[in-house]
Amino acid sequence: MKKLKYVAAAVICCSIFSLSGQNIEIKTGIEVLKSKHFNILEGKRVGLITNPTGVDNNLKSTIDILYEAKNVELVALFAPEHGVRGNEYAGDAVADGKDAKTGLPVYSLHGKNRKATPEMLKGIDVLVYDIQDIGCRSFTYISTMGLAMEAAAENNVEFVVFDRPNPLGGLKVEGGLVEKNFTSFVSRFPIPYVYGLTCGELALLLNGENMLKGKCKLNIVAMKGWKRKMRYEDTGLQWISSSPHIPHPITALFYPVSGILGELGYLSIGVGYPLPFETFAAEWIDAGKLAENLNRLNLPGLYFRPVYYKPFYSALQGKQVQGVQVHITNYNIVGLSEVQFYVMQEIAALYPDRAVFENADRKRFAMFDKVCGSDYVRLTFAKRNRFEDIKEFWYKETGNFKKISKKYYLYY
Repeated sequence: MKKLKYVAAAVICCSIFSLSGQNIEIKTGIEVLKSKHFNILEGKRVGLITNPTGVDNNLKSTIDILYEAKNVELVALFAPEHGVRGNEYAGDAVADGKDAKTGLPVYSLHGKNRKATPEMLKGIDVLVYDIQDIGCRSFTYISTMGLAMEAAAENNVEFVVFDRPNPLGGLKVEGGLVEKNFTSFVSRFPIPYVYGLTCGELALLLNGENMLKGKCKLNIVAMKGWKRKMRYEDTGLQWISSSPHIPHPITALFYPVSGILGELGYLSIGVGYPLPFETFAAEWIDAGKLAENLNRLNLPGLYFRPVYYKPFYSALQGKQVQGVQVHITNYNIVGLSEVQFYVMQEIAALYPDRAVFENADRKRFAMFDKVCGSDYVRLTFAKRNRFEDIKEFWYKETGNFKKISKKYYLYY
């Protein structure tokens, strides 16, 4: 409970704004389906994969909307990481159960089963997915979606995605593809680390490019009004925490900035403090010197400011640390995922005896590799601690991926 109370405070803070007078620019998939009187679900027994982010433009839960719809028969809920009501902590197993509000059975997709079983899908005609993603491969919800699509294909169940915005927009693509030996729940598909698609578009790509075990009957309820250049704040939509450490839409932008390095637990990246994924800090860092070194690189769209704090929990809990806070000054030109590698580079330059891979817990290397999608990044970077040594690898597949993914664009 101690871990969660600080996060809960942040969530409360970002949810107190009034909905009156809101300027919503788009209609999400659930809004579009409501306007069509749930036509594609009528007469079918429906299973729903969702969490607290599955809401309409007035923040009413998709669970309640479908449960109350007179021409929709919602028969079961399926829980991803954190649970359908968001009551489970990051990484914790989610148990099967019953939804307290509707009485519907809840089947866990983040416990002993990551993939819906034939027993779970018995009697279900259509499986619906409605979760707000953050556009980064290692966020587990897209893995849940892909496995659910496979289960739907295997059990002759239709699969429907209620589409939502990619908070990073639809233009950024960064990071190497996942190699076969490094496929995991945090890197399930051979796509870049930042993939520039909405969940609906990604589902079309996974199905169309044979990235799944079998093709499902797929239907996307597309948004209206969303453009690829939009970030979340451009939509007018309220943000609901997509996990305990993504309390605000801007946090989604910073997740790929530090999340890979964060897997090593070597530095504080702001998780456990009110700046999740926005900082790089440790007890032994000189904040001014690290900020000076990083700013001297003149990285496009970035500024590094000295910061000092004491994490409430997570890495370096209770320690007085210092380092840098990352400020994105021009989102259009910034390389999000590059930042952590430049930080690692400059730490090694300032503190040769503190180079990351010579000091971090080796037990964590496997997860670092899984998130990267390969061990090439770690093994090659560790030789000289220079981002330039892995940059070509990091971007070598992005051009081709953009070309392929354009076939599945629903928005421009």
